Amino acid sequence: MTATKSERLLNLVIMLLVSRNYVTKERIREVIEGYRGSEDEAFEKMFERDKAELRALGIPLELGHVDKFFEDEQGYRIARDAFELPDLALEPDEVAVLGLAARVWQHAGLASATSQALVKLRAAGHEVDRRALDVLQPRVEAEEPSFDAMWSSTISRTPVRFQYRRPKDTEPLLRHLEPWGVVTSRERWYVLGFDRDRQAPRLFRLSRVEGEVVADGRPGSFEVPPGTDIRALTANLTPVRPTVEATVLARHGTAVLLRRLAVAVEGPVPGPDEASAWDRLRVSTFSYEQLAGDVVSHLGDVVAVDPPELRDLVLSRLSLLAGVER
Repeated sequence: MTATKSERLLNLVIMLLVSRNYVTKERIREVIEGYRGSEDEAFEKMFERDKAELRALGIPLELGHVDKFFEDEQGYRIARDAFELPDLALEPDEVAVLGLAARVWQHAGLASATSQALVKLRAAGHEVDRRALDVLQPRVEAEEPSFDAMWSSTISRTPVRFQYRRPKDTEPLLRHLEPWGVVTSRERWYVLGFDRDRQAPRLFRLSRVEGEVVADGRPGSFEVPPGTDIRALTANLTPVRPTVEATVLARHGTAVLLRRLAVAVEGPVPGPDEASAWDRLRVSTFSYEQLAGDVVSHLGDVVAVDPPELRDLVLSRLSLLAGVER
């Protein structure tokens, strides 16, 4: 799906979701970028394809009368009660996973795109219900400075060039890439695409990109080869990253995500206090540094046992939070 079509479909969903009344086809054509200015036949074909695609995605489009007292004009809307999920009964670990997933797309770049769509709708004189957008709240969180530029270039299909430093390089190397997708693998962010220097698909770790990511061609100047499986390519190209194991104590009923990483759980066992029962977790992780952050974030419900390297990292973080020098 092209970036233009994706934006058009998203704007259409937003418009029909926040509308308090049915919206006529003519009004949709006036407001939505991509429909506006098109010939009658082209608009009809495009709109019919878009409706079919939204319904195929499970988005319920309703057709009804714009004025309940007159039946001569029809319009469209998305009923919020039909669009939202019903009440769910979830286990604590399922809630934790969903909470983590809900925070994945917490990123200013995408949030601004939604805000711009609302501004356009209001500028066109269309009344919107801002609270209805709570069900369309994509978020992404990434610390790498190059994330925004790589993501935007992926969406717009714009080739880029950037400086990239591998662990053994004394100086960064200039790379030229047609970015196909920004992906996460083994707790790290990567950009996957066609490496013009090597003439083959390659994966680049975003934290190793230095300086500015610069456009190296026009938007839309390349396409991802048909049939490309981004997920499978990422798995094949991701460097082998050895895991390490550590032992922590977790208060019973807490640390759900750490328990999902555990290769063994034993309990109840003696803990640092008797306020509640404790379990011993043997956890597999890619990084003691990452695990130390997870231990500290549980604020007394998780205690690092071994190895000593993990305990030292936890103590350093706690000392930093407390403003105490070690």
